Amino acid sequence: MARSALLNVMVQAAFKAGKSLARDFGEVQNLQVSLKGPSDYVSQADRKAERIIREELLKARPTYGFLGEEGEEIKGTDGAHRWIVDPLDGTTNFLHGIPHFAVSIGLERQGEIVAAVVFNPATDELYTAEKGGGAFLNDRRLRVGARKNLSDAVIATGTPHLGRGNHGKYLIELRHVMGEVAGIRRFGSAALDLAYVAAGRYDGYWERDLAAWDIAAGILLIREAGGWATDVDGGSKPLEDGSVVCGNEYIAKALRDVIHRPVPAK
Repeated sequence: MARSALLNVMVQAAFKAGKSLARDFGEVQNLQVSLKGPSDYVSQADRKAERIIREELLKARPTYGFLGEEGEEIKGTDGAHRWIVDPLDGTTNFLHGIPHFAVSIGLERQGEIVAAVVFNPATDELYTAEKGGGAFLNDRRLRVGARKNLSDAVIATGTPHLGRGNHGKYLIELRHVMGEVAGIRRFGSAALDLAYVAAGRYDGYWERDLAAWDIAAGILLIREAGGWATDVDGGSKPLEDGSVVCGNEYIAKALRDVIHRPVPAK
């Protein structure tokens, strides 16, 4: 596949940060036996990866803005472009030695995501997309799954945890969805959940209470793989809403309908 100069910059930044994370991941696995635990080490790995990405991207395009999970937003002087970055999506997995985490980089142009990279350094899987150019896993073109019925579908989700999200509301949604689908998966990385939908591994995915850096790259992957990605109410701006429902046209709509099914009166 031919990549633009901008996408090549993003890929190289992801590879460089991924190499750093892979090295730190090995150390985290060793630190599991310590009483103090690896939490502080992981936060350092996270910040180091973001610093690597920021330096690489802003060196190539110094006038672009930068929004990352770990630092303050940098306003770009050109006013039209912004990098949206999660240097380590799947931090809890990383912390526990689970090799399911990713670097996520999206490029926003005048409010629209136009290029995306999601890279899992533990599996060496690189997902890329450019607006109008399709989505790819390494060099293989991606298409969302073709299943049309929820009863045949495997659906991914993100589960609220301690101190985050509306647990009661989520449990109602989960109860509705689990009664309609072939299976539900919770793997702990929104960026990879979206990438897996783009690759047809999952048929759909929903989650609330997300940040822009969690989903910016993944949403473009899905749309360029022929899928639909909206907020949970069907709106076109999931980054602003902080929620996402996605899949092919049929699964995304059916999943939204199930999520919004009224709770039966007792």
